[in-house]
Parts: sequence; structure tokens; C-alpha cells
Amino acid sequence: MLTELSGYLDAFIATADAGSLSAAARRLGLTPAAVSKSVKQLEARLGVRLFMRSTRSLALTTDGERLYAQVRLPWSEIGDALTDMQRGAGKPAGTLKVSLAHTIGRENFVPMMGEFVHRYPDVVPDLHFDNRQIDLIAKGFDVAIGGAFELTDALIARELAPLRNVLVASPAYLKTCALPSHPAELARHRGLLRRMLSSGRIAPWVMKNESGQEMVASVRPVMVLDDPEAIARAAASGMGMAMLPLPHVLPWLERGELVRVLPEWHADAPPLSIYYTSRKLVPAKVRVFVDYIVAEFRDSGVGARFRLG
Repeated sequence: MLTELSGYLDAFIATADAGSLSAAARRLGLTPAAVSKSVKQLEARLGVRLFMRSTRSLALTTDGERLYAQVRLPWSEIGDALTDMQRGAGKPAGTLKVSLAHTIGRENFVPMMGEFVHRYPDVVPDLHFDNRQIDLIAKGFDVAIGGAFELTDALIARELAPLRNVLVASPAYLKTCALPSHPAELARHRGLLRRMLSSGRIAPWVMKNESGQEMVASVRPVMVLDDPEAIARAAASGMGMAMLPLPHVLPWLERGELVRVLPEWHADAPPLSIYYTSRKLVPAKVRVFVDYIVAEFRDSGVGARFRLG
């Protein structure tokens, strides 16, 4: 009976995490029909409906949301404990689910993973690339790398590097207009604006210099985008100027496809941090990964590159 219930909960949590039976099936190595059957059997055991189903969508009911919130983290911790026992108590092992932004992940963290997987062969990093913030606990992530996550009692952050937003444009764009010497002159320029996914608001260009002078710069909007990589690409194509966190534009700057504008001015940004849940017993796989990334980020010089400007 306990084994059956374990399978039912695995199917329920995987389906709630992924939002679809097919994605849950891929994660569990089962067929969608098998996952659906397990979920229905759990519903029958509990006497409640956990999902609202249609031909095109799958969503948790109120009872399903309550059960998910109550069992998601404890069930993950039980799985971590069993994995540790099977492979040696305290030994790093198991799948490590990590969320990180596209550019920062591809350009900086993926190259770091070679030594990690060599050092900890029983840990399997499962990297999810997404520029939006995620709820670690609700989505079943072990670790997230990014900035400006809302810190609660359930979340711990270790800073990797302070960040700045910098103003950039393509050489081609700058050939068409006079180079500004002060933020006040940006009103004559085309700007690519960013809509923040967390709030839905357009991010203002609040610029400051090293002497502490601060002002809000105005530009002529040419387009609004909610993805920093799309903004960088649009700027590189010559559509206008952009204000973005330095890590998102570093590859473009190093290739010469973008250049800094008003380099003595910048905008503050939340630091880049690594986040994980504040469990009473942090799984070994999480502990060694966080320690490894913090040390590698420091020793490899990546943190220093992100502090440029």
C-alpha cells in the first residue's frame, strides 16, 4: 500500500510541477496513461478531485492546490533522504533541479559544470533556462540563480556578484546620430524599453554616476520587450539604445556588436545570487553545488567581469 501511495504522489507532484501529463510522464519515465491512472487512483483514495481537466488544459483544483502546498517540499525531502541512504548517507547524489537565465546560464554557468559533474558523478544537474523568477518550493527547484528574488524565511541567498545596468548601442546606430555626453541628451535618441516580468511595469532608466549624481533619463520609445536577450539583439541590430544588466550584454560587447554609451553612468541592479530553500537539513547535493558555484564564480574571475563599469 505504501509503495502504491508513493507512486500516486510521484505522479501527482510531477503533473502539478509540469502542468501536463505528457511532461510528467517524460520526467518519470512512464506513459501519460500510466501517470493519469495514478492521479485518478489518488483522487479515488482521497475522495476529492485534484485536477480540473479539459482537452487543452490541466489545472489544480482548490483541494489539489492545498495538497500540493502541503506535500511538495516534504515529499522532496523524503526523496532526498532516501537517495542519501541508498547511495551512502551524506553523499551528494540525485537529480539537482536548477533554474537560471538563458545568457548567464549558457555563457557562464554551463562551462563551470564540467568539473562539477566530474567531482560529483552521482549528482545529475537538471538545468532549466528561464529569464523569469520562479517559486522554488512550488515548482520543485533545488536551486535558482538570478537577481531580485523576494527573500522569505523559506529562502536563503548567497551573493555571487554585484551588478549594474549599463547603456549600450550598436556601432551602426551610433553612426546615425550624435553621441550623447549626458543622460539629458538621451531624449533625442530611440530607446528599447524593458517590461519587467515580475511587475508588468516598464523599467525606468534611473542613471547615476560615480560622484553620486542621479537622474531619470527619457528616451523616444521604439519598442517594449520583456526579455533582456531580445532587447540586446534588437540593440545590436541598430534599432536603438538599451539599458540592461551587464551580464546580458557582455557577449555582445566582447564581440564588438554593442558598445557602452555614457560609460561613466550606470543604473543600480540587484546582485546576482544563488538561492536555495532553508530546510532544516540541506541535501548534500544542494550544499556541494552551492559551495562549488560560489567558489568557482569567485576564483574563475567571472564575478570580476560582472563588476566592470
